[in-house]
Amino acid sequence: MDVQIEKLTKTYGPQTAVNNISFDVKTGEVLGFLGPNGAGKSTTMKMITGFIGIEKGDIRIGGKSVTDTNGDFKQHIGYLPENNPLYLDMPIMDYLEFCASLQGVEKAKINSRIREMIGVCGLDREKHKKIGELSKGYRQRVGLAQAMIHDPEILVLDEPTTGLDPNQIIEIRKLIRDLGKEKTVILSTHILPEVEATCDRILIINRGNIVADGTPETLRKQAQGNEVLKLQIEDGDTGNILESLNALDTVATAAIIGQEENLFEVQSMADTSSRRKIFDLCVEKKWVLTQLTPLETKLEDIFRNLTLN
Repeated sequence: MDVQIEKLTKTYGPQTAVNNISFDVKTGEVLGFLGPNGAGKSTTMKMITGFIGIEKGDIRIGGKSVTDTNGDFKQHIGYLPENNPLYLDMPIMDYLEFCASLQGVEKAKINSRIREMIGVCGLDREKHKKIGELSKGYRQRVGLAQAMIHDPEILVLDEPTTGLDPNQIIEIRKLIRDLGKEKTVILSTHILPEVEATCDRILIINRGNIVADGTPETLRKQAQGNEVLKLQIEDGDTGNILESLNALDTVATAAIIGQEENLFEVQSMADTSSRRKIFDLCVEKKWVLTQLTPLETKLEDIFRNLTLN
């Protein structure tokens, strides 16, 4: 089920939390929704789920506006809020039964859905405990289970791996990827490697405005600019190598980054590559080229460049 965000705006007094943003999320897509604290991520996710009202603009779920009072859009959405509110005095099984009832799961199917969520979210060993007796990581798993108990077509997950240990994180990432093959998933996180491991597409919001939208590869290419290479050259004098690299007509700048190892960083001229010229130079000078690595712009660098201003 597709989600369309159309010119969405939300203000709190003089502060604009979300500023006239528009984007779509397609069925079978996992969207990584990124931004610094206070950028408008959680506010947008709360409006998508109906947790808070829309001030201006519209959200369409499966083509229907969420402002339609006759709509039943909430039954199609599973939501894990950032703070994961839980009833700590309730046993896990009772809590999931309660959530299933609230979400309109047929009574005859509730027990089978609970068993499935207990297995999917790795809660089998803890299932007879009260939620208040669980670690933070297991409470997060209970939150994921309640978000999925009614088998929604859309999942909105705000920081889903908070508090999980590395093994749990890997398991939940795999679960999200698997769910994303058939559902629409919007995932907010501050863990950037998690985005690359899980998401098909990244949307970055800053100060209420969308500042980037694309696949991780697309965003890196857009940010890459000129070619940057890391080199290691042996059997030559460091100063002589640096002078020769800077003399190449495809090289904008060359710098020493490791004197003892003869390591260099070379930035090429715009829209050119220096790899062949560097190889030919080493052959001519009888230098041994032991490393030539293109340096890729990291997602962390892209995020910082887009959100620090």
